[in-house]
This record gives sequence, C-alpha cells and structure tokens, in this order.
Amino acid sequence: MPLKKNQTEAEALEQYRVSFENVEKQPEIATIMAEFGYDETLLTEGKTLLTKTRQAFDFNKKEDDETSEAYKNFTELKENLAKTYTLHRKKGKVIFRKDILTLNKLSLSGSLPTAYIKWLEVVKKFYTVASADSDVQSKLVRLKITTEEINGTIQLITNLELARAEYLREKGESQDATKLKDKAFGEIDDWMSEFYAVAKIALEDNPQLLESLGKFVRS
Repeated sequence: MPLKKNQTEAEALEQYRVSFENVEKQPEIATIMAEFGYDETLLTEGKTLLTKTRQAFDFNKKEDDETSEAYKNFTELKENLAKTYTLHRKKGKVIFRKDILTLNKLSLSGSLPTAYIKWLEVVKKFYTVASADSDVQSKLVRLKITTEEINGTIQLITNLELARAEYLREKGESQDATKLKDKAFGEIDDWMSEFYAVAKIALEDNPQLLESLGKFVRS
C-alpha cells in the first residue's frame, strides 16, 4: 500500500519516481543526501525496488483486465444460455404437462435452482435427454424446438463451461499477481519511508528542496 492512506498506488509510484529523478538531477540535493548515506549505490537499490514494483503493478493491472474480460465472456454466454433454456423449459412444461415421467426425466418438474452448479446440471439434463431420445425430440418439434437447436444449445453449454474455466484461471492468476504487487509495494514503501525520514532531517534548512522530492512542507 502507498505511504499515504488517501494516495492511490499509481500516485505513490509517480511520487517515488519524481523523488529519485530530482535527488539525482539536483546537485545540491544529491550532495546533501549523499552525506547522509544516500549515495549512488543506495539510490540504485531504491530505484531497483521501484522498477520491480512498477512491473508488478502493471502486471497486476494486465491480469485484472484479462479477468474482467473473461468474466464478461462467461456472463454473456450464461445469459444467452439462460434465455434459450427459459423458453425451452416453458415449452417443455406445456408439451409434457400430462407426462410426469418425461417431465421428471427432463428435470422440468419443481422449481429451477438459482445456484450456478445446480442450475447448470438441470439445464444439461434437459438437453442431454432430449438429444438422445427421438420420441422426446418429435414432441418438442411441435413447439419449434428442433434437433439442430438442441445440439446448438449443447454446444453453448460446452462453450460456457470452457469460459467459466478460463475465468477461474484468470481470477487465480490475478489474485497471485495482486499478492506479488502488494509484496513489492510493502518493500518500496518501507524503503521510501526511511528515505523521506532522512531527507526531512537532511533538508531541514532547505524545505523547498524537500518539496522537490514530492514531500509537501507546511509554511
């Protein structure tokens, strides 16, 4: 997390970048800070941590974007399947309203589960049974549920399962990237906290120089 609670990670990275740039480009600051131990070697250590954190931050953003895209694809496919199945379920209940056995075989009796896994199992059962039973198919055609439509929906189910697997994979990768990013920020924040503490002491008589490091000084 950034040093300031109200500061975003991007803002923290920019402040740190400016601090390193100005401590090196302003000879007066460089000289004073070197006297307090922050010579080129130590500053390189800090810059290396900053580069590592920047890379972890960018990678985490990339993984988050990929997760969002995968989730969007998954939800769109689920919505399409739900829309198709809802219509087929209504038609099936009408067609087999007097055939309790088939109604149960197609999982059309009772209420439709809302939990994803249970819901999908009910949906799959309908199309699996329908695709394997010519008698059921012949009756479904009466309300315009064709064999082609049944097979097409089965493919949609397959696509949905693949999309969910991809989403869960991307989600896991995003969570791992977040952990790495948080660890990197913890390291750079700790380093910069000491850097600013020393700078505040070293530049006590030159508050304007301290501000050039990104630290606001009350007048």
